[in-house]
Amino acid sequence: MHSVQIHAFGKPWDVVETVALPDPGPPGAGELVVDMELSPINPSDLVLIRGLYGVKPKLPAPVGAEGVARVVKAGSSVTGIREGDRVLYPRGTPTWVTRSKVSADGLFALPEGADPQQLSMLMVNPPTAYLLLTEYVALKKGDWVLQTAGNSGVGRAVIAMAKQMGIHTVSVVRRPELIEELQKLGGDVVLVEGPDLAKRVAEATGKAKIMLALDCVGGPGLMAVNDSLANGGTLVAFGVMIGGPGPFFTAPNIFRDLTLKGFWLLNWFNKNPTARVVEVQKKMAAWIADGTLFTPVEATYPLTESKAALSHAAKGTGKILFKGG
Repeated sequence: MHSVQIHAFGKPWDVVETVALPDPGPPGAGELVVDMELSPINPSDLVLIRGLYGVKPKLPAPVGAEGVARVVKAGSSVTGIREGDRVLYPRGTPTWVTRSKVSADGLFALPEGADPQQLSMLMVNPPTAYLLLTEYVALKKGDWVLQTAGNSGVGRAVIAMAKQMGIHTVSVVRRPELIEELQKLGGDVVLVEGPDLAKRVAEATGKAKIMLALDCVGGPGLMAVNDSLANGGTLVAFGVMIGGPGPFFTAPNIFRDLTLKGFWLLNWFNKNPTARVVEVQKKMAAWIADGTLFTPVEATYPLTESKAALSHAAKGTGKILFKGG
């Protein structure tokens, strides 16, 4: 069997390697042996491999943060999950590996008819989008939310979920060719980033009172997002795709009563009981099964082609998945 690992931090395609590992053996009580079906390469994986993430694994380190797997063998005392069921990987389990032995705690059988590629991306982006929309501002039908990187995995999920909730979206993108694509997905307003963003947002929304903005880009463009908020609004930052400081000035905070919040999914996992995590995951699984949530996949790679897969993913042109087998 194979495992994708790193022995140093740096450019992902330089430091990653696929190594051979022994079979993990039979499951113990409360454990499952699972075979990886599909596992995505997320931007956070690339940041971790570069050594710039919120946590640094001890090297050498296996990598991969989420994925979907088939149960090969269930240990004693495991209930509700049978051999052959499709399950998510437990949080914190490296997923770019052929076969794993994992705890069954908090796992459940996923909808069998759902697209396994989409299910493999369930644990990170969909919950992030859902929690950003529901845990910071009490939005109601007809309200507006603004987001950057509208074409990202989280951005697409925000558009789909907001549509389900009756909330209007302003999605900011970096390339004009993305406008029509996101409009077809249900984005109400799609605009290209720029210093006059706030003016164009006001014109496109009829000067709507926007109380929530979501940003994963950071950098100098953050001020235009900040300016698009109504007085008393909240900006939630959950990523730094560009990096560097974002100009969130003190004066607007004081005189316009603006709030800046940071969101990291790992913190949410750590603060919530297993039952709440499972509740959210099952909701996301149902939305994937009925087609509400969908992220286009550009390519899949076997674990043995880890360097090529990481190099492709770093280009940011589309979603890349590892496939088992």
